[in-house]
Amino acid sequence: MSAVAEKISAVRAGIRRRDPDQKEFLQAVDEVFESLTPVFERDPQYLEAFERLVEPERQIVFRVPWIDDKGVQRVNRGFRVQMSSALGPYKGGLRFHPTVNLSVIKFLAFEQTFKNSLTTLMMGAGKGGSDLNPRGLSDREIMAFCQSFMIELHRHIGADTDVPAGDINVGAREIGYLFGQYKRLANNFTGVLTGKDLRWGGSLIRPEATGYGCVYFAQNYLAHKGDSLKGKRCVVSGSGNVAQYTAEKLLQLGAVPITFSDSNGYVLEPNGFTQEQINHVMELKNTKRVRISEYCAFSETAQYFPGKKPWEVAADLAFPSATQNEIDEEDAKVLVANGVKGVFEGANMPSTNEAIEVYKSADVMFGPAKAANAGGVAVSGLEMAQNSQRLQWTREEVDAQLEKIMKDIFENSLAAAQEYGLKDDIQAGANIAGFLKVADSMIHQGCV
Repeated sequence: MSAVAEKISAVRAGIRRRDPDQKEFLQAVDEVFESLTPVFERDPQYLEAFERLVEPERQIVFRVPWIDDKGVQRVNRGFRVQMSSALGPYKGGLRFHPTVNLSVIKFLAFEQTFKNSLTTLMMGAGKGGSDLNPRGLSDREIMAFCQSFMIELHRHIGADTDVPAGDINVGAREIGYLFGQYKRLANNFTGVLTGKDLRWGGSLIRPEATGYGCVYFAQNYLAHKGDSLKGKRCVVSGSGNVAQYTAEKLLQLGAVPITFSDSNGYVLEPNGFTQEQINHVMELKNTKRVRISEYCAFSETAQYFPGKKPWEVAADLAFPSATQNEIDEEDAKVLVANGVKGVFEGANMPSTNEAIEVYKSADVMFGPAKAANAGGVAVSGLEMAQNSQRLQWTREEVDAQLEKIMKDIFENSLAAAQEYGLKDDIQAGANIAGFLKVADSMIHQGCV
């Protein structure tokens, strides 16, 4: 074993030894580490930069006490991991979900570092959230929780320090409550959060951005292969913001979205969802906040499959848009057996590393989350720019910039893969392109 290979092995072992219980974080690190080996072999100084990068600049864990509608005192745990400020202020969403722990937030912050780098915008990376389960809570309870959460978080964020956004279970309602409390505490009206309402600093296209961007990325990948989205049957998982707008943009570009899902099962429209049907899914999920099974009362053609995942449906393309690790090795084998030729990740790390190996073995096009779902944070960056200018750009301006950013991400990822002799391995290319920009910036700024 060469000296460089020994050093690579030692660094990898050291990372695992430091955080042995953080399985999601280690999974994310392993996925990137494999891709970067050619970089480390060509220039060992990058290995030292990576060793620093995997250690967050700051990890904040705090108590969130609040009182529910019955007058009962409740306590949750809050998190903010500020991963890297090499490229700008920390930037990344907040997630409210009972599965949230430090490992989950660290993996999300680590992925965010590469994603934000790929957008070409000047944004560092962070992620945060809480183990709150918001299901069944009233608006007043959500407000009480958000206000308590912000009482602690506000001292760690700012327009030029850390700009959080939404993620799972943190939408327009929660961003509003969080922003209102920040403004009250800081006595300052500034763009400290993105995903804001259009009437007080939000950006057009921001709600649609992650889903739209994922489809634009797929469009570029298919064009590279001499193909298009037209007529492609697409399985979409999830039924939240990302899934909704993925389906909408697929429909606009001539594809056929055929599924939505939630943790209880999936719904299938054999002939594809129309815009009217997608709008109804939006109403069920965004306004009524009910399960996707309720959709079947609206459509005579819909079929509901309780306790199942949509990957069993024959299709051309898959868009996992729900949550991490929703596609394991067996699911990936089912997708391949059902004829899927491309998987484009709208959610963060929805495919296990074993699933990714199945895609590659079957020569399936793979758009990794850090590239394919970067549209959301890209438009968050554009929202920050608009806030700094005290302007609001038109829908057409923002959408055009989003489409260009996703094209640039694909082309930069492809170029990085080819530079290192990896042909059109977009997963490796995205990791390499995202890492090199951050690593070079870290090296220029010294050992900090």
